[in-house]
Amino acid sequence: MDVFLSPPAVLCCAGGDRESFFAAACRGDQGGIQPVAVPGGRAFFAGRIRGDLPEAPDLPGLAAPPEFAADTRIFRMAAAAIEKLRPSVEKALALYGAGRVGVCLGSCDNGTEASVPAHRAFFAGGGFPGNYELRFQGASLLAEYIAGISGAGGPALTVATACASGAGAVAKGAEFIRAGFCDAVIAGGADIVSDTVLLGFSSLEAVSDTVTNPFSKNRKGITLGEGAAFFVLSKDDPGDAEGIALLGAGESADAFHMTAPREDGRGAIRAMRAALRDAGMGPGAIDYINLHGTGTPLNDRMEALAVRAVFGEEQPPASSTKPVTGHTLGAAGALELALCWMTLAKAAAKGPAKAAGAENGKAAIPAHCWDGEHDSAMPRLRLGEKYFPAGFVPRACMSNSFAFGGCNVCLIAGKR
Repeated sequence: MDVFLSPPAVLCCAGGDRESFFAAACRGDQGGIQPVAVPGGRAFFAGRIRGDLPEAPDLPGLAAPPEFAADTRIFRMAAAAIEKLRPSVEKALALYGAGRVGVCLGSCDNGTEASVPAHRAFFAGGGFPGNYELRFQGASLLAEYIAGISGAGGPALTVATACASGAGAVAKGAEFIRAGFCDAVIAGGADIVSDTVLLGFSSLEAVSDTVTNPFSKNRKGITLGEGAAFFVLSKDDPGDAEGIALLGAGESADAFHMTAPREDGRGAIRAMRAALRDAGMGPGAIDYINLHGTGTPLNDRMEALAVRAVFGEEQPPASSTKPVTGHTLGAAGALELALCWMTLAKAAAKGPAKAAGAENGKAAIPAHCWDGEHDSAMPRLRLGEKYFPAGFVPRACMSNSFAFGGCNVCLIAGKR
């Protein structure tokens, strides 16, 4: 059963709406990646959203004081993205009723904006603030908030599987619909670049001192970013989905290591093949792959091996868009699925709607920004191709998300 994908609502350092975001991705515009200072005087390249975010709506039923909930950056960012999704949400509520509309959120942050100031108060004075509760740093609070501001009254689920969280949330949302628990689901991900996140990844020696350079022999690690991306998944074509659906989803858990991927790519291979089976497709039906492509030595090599194993020599063009957005962690899978949605919609459009990088009858592909230096220790992928052939209209795109702990998710968006 295919599940339809509404036009995505996106917000990240590369753009505040899906049109500007897609245009920046096709240009390879890395202007949103800037040095960010952290306590202690260090600075890292990161993709932070510029400008002030609007205040998040108050939600009395959440019973959380503003300093720990609706006034925090992740709540503001998620609320701004949900507001962009409002037309699709209202359509689903009117068609199915609030009780049949659920929420599936992917996020990694889990309340650091609440826990860090609370623990500072604890260490300074020997106790937590009187209005602080442990649940304010729980993974479920943001999903509860999104359900409240959107009006969704169905199940509300949080997926916290590291960098695969956003993709996993979309996959779980589709399962809710296929299982009959919901008729529509608000699904996606949101994460921020906090000082805790920057310093934590730095302690793992995973952060590059230059902007990430995925699949290059000179790659040094990741560049972090923040963002939010959401879809309304629905069992019926809502009329504005451009006929684009989630055709397949595949997941695997290789549990090889807490942070390192399995070197032979077996877990990633299983996820990609599971997604193809779910979609009823062969590898040759995929027209573009948005790679996980973090820029770390181990992850890129593993993914290149996995893509070669699944697709052989006849691979579709592929790119990692993390040099444009930064690695947005729990939001990454949803944000990159949004690029696949836009790739399909723009390639099929005619006239002014085509825009965003189209050239001489050729539809644009999100750019792969790197130095072009191939790593001979891994297979070559078709990176850096800017366009589909003139007149070619893609039918299916794959998005990969491979996370800490061996959590692997592959999504396929397309048209039948």
